[in-house]
Amino acid sequence: MDAFQRATAWVDTGAVTRNCERLRRELGDGTELCAVVKADGYGHGMAECARAAVAGGATRLAVATASEAFELRSALADTPILVMGALTDPELDVALGAGAELAVWREEFLQLVAERSAQFGRRTRVHVKYDSGMGRLGEREPANVERLLARADADGQLELAGLWTHFATADERGDDYFPLQLERFSELAERARERHDLTLHAANSAATLREPASHFDMVRCGVAVYGLDPFGEDPASHELEPVMGLSSYVADVKRFAEGDSAGYGRRWRATEETFVGVVPIGYGDGYRRGLGPEFEVLIAGRRYPLVGTVSMDNVTVDLGPEPEVTRGEEVVLLGPSGDLRITAERWAERLGTINYEVTCGISPRVPRLGRR
Repeated sequence: MDAFQRATAWVDTGAVTRNCERLRRELGDGTELCAVVKADGYGHGMAECARAAVAGGATRLAVATASEAFELRSALADTPILVMGALTDPELDVALGAGAELAVWREEFLQLVAERSAQFGRRTRVHVKYDSGMGRLGEREPANVERLLARADADGQLELAGLWTHFATADERGDDYFPLQLERFSELAERARERHDLTLHAANSAATLREPASHFDMVRCGVAVYGLDPFGEDPASHELEPVMGLSSYVADVKRFAEGDSAGYGRRWRATEETFVGVVPIGYGDGYRRGLGPEFEVLIAGRRYPLVGTVSMDNVTVDLGPEPEVTRGEEVVLLGPSGDLRITAERWAERLGTINYEVTCGISPRVPRLGRR
């Protein structure tokens, strides 16, 4: 354990590469893999993970914001970058300056992109977004989508690059809404293919693993790239390797008599004499308050329960009446220790959330370091 790091997120970029190689095996010839690296690579580190994804066979990258595209372009000079989110006028100039491809779904924005592209002296590749049922960004009416496609294809300042959509329930196996969205997109995609030369893309990680018919010309994978299971199951069941681990250390070991308490509100009191370890990590680092009490951490390949309330900078752990743990030992809060592992899916189950909110929530004050 590095004595200078109170908490560390360990990131195995080799696992990113292997996860992308695994996802590529799911795809047919001619179908590209776009790695989604928004939100700092889902909390793992955007530039490092983008490079690793490209090494694993990703030919394109996707982000949500103009600033992400700008930062990413400095790290990867030649890989195509798609900005999927909405942009203000100033953000549009940042995205164009990064040479990014843009999502469009409104006539007035398409016109603005064309005008600004002329000022930048180059054509801009655009992907028209069809809202097939997610109910967020995108044009809902197929006829309007077709008009946007034709408009983009005819404008000398634009290059029609793609038609795309996003699934709302691909991670809910057996539902009937995913097939409905896929049918809607497929019908529009078939007409678009007859009239335009463009890339069709719809599948996220869940759809990529669930339904080959959703692959089209490209898939956009996010969570699976980072070894997070899109169905909230064990990543190993889909041959995915978790990329992130989170560790801290035992800063102190204290003897507790019966009745002694630990943490705010005295919500835990010792029922017998025991020893408590203090671990300097808390919700300020992304170790969420809802994880305690009784959630486990790993020390030297053994499970120990949290006791008391998770605070901003510390948690407390019951080490038992005859502890084998000493100050300075590593504490694993996410990842493997010996034969045991705590997964992001386990955190998500405890918190009533999803695994990628877990990794996105590890705060910037926790340094990301390469695999040990």
